[in-house]
Amino acid sequence: MSMDRDVRIRLDGVSKSFPAPGQAAAQQVLSHISLELRHGEFVCLLGASGCGKSTLLNLVAGFEQPDSGRLLCDGRAIAGPGPDRGMVFQQPTLFPWLSVRQNMGFGPRMAGQRAQDYAARVDEYLRLVGLAGFAGHAPWQLSGGMRQRAALARAWLPEPEILLMDEPFGALDAQTRLAMQELLTGIWQHKRTTILFVTHDVDEALFLADRIVILSSRPGRVREELRVPFERPRRFEDLVADARFGQLKRDILHIVRQEAAKSLDATIA
Repeated sequence: MSMDRDVRIRLDGVSKSFPAPGQAAAQQVLSHISLELRHGEFVCLLGASGCGKSTLLNLVAGFEQPDSGRLLCDGRAIAGPGPDRGMVFQQPTLFPWLSVRQNMGFGPRMAGQRAQDYAARVDEYLRLVGLAGFAGHAPWQLSGGMRQRAALARAWLPEPEILLMDEPFGALDAQTRLAMQELLTGIWQHKRTTILFVTHDVDEALFLADRIVILSSRPGRVREELRVPFERPRRFEDLVADARFGQLKRDILHIVRQEAAKSLDATIA
């Protein structure tokens, strides 16, 4: 692994196991993962279900600790969650009794900041995600896509160095999902936050990522790393018309299906 100062996140031989119900031995989820995320890079994690993608994300977030190996953020060991790492989950975790504006200001308020200290940032992010006219609405008054936009803005509000995203658009319909992908890349190109994004969707990964990391079947290892060759800004209509898109998609699907078959064989055995 390099010692480049531009590297924000470094995993060096990281392994993780969890207790298995009814079994004496723990179940290994990740095995000797080595991976780097550089400043401002957008990396997508792909792999078959159960390969450890979310576990890897939780390790970087500091929600879990590795059994072995090194896990560093800006050269320092990750001992727990921190304001340098924001998290966006598949379901928007908004407080239903608070307005959109109050939800966005909840973190800074709990950290002891005065409302006047973060009000301008709230306004900025409401504008960036297209919710400036819905600041006073309750979450239940918003569509699913709007709730996820609010959750995205809330995670970005403290301006974390790294944003961790666990299939945040997986529950959305296809049209809303594409709109959210475009919104995300637009904000990312403006803010240049380092992003680690978990997805099952190959099209989504090719549209969003600078680099795609494919994990093997459990225990998850880095099976393949692919650099996405398409220039930014990207339009999905242009990508699907590019012969390289079709070839990359076929190559990635072939690898993922191979690993999914291994996982199924292991389950049946």
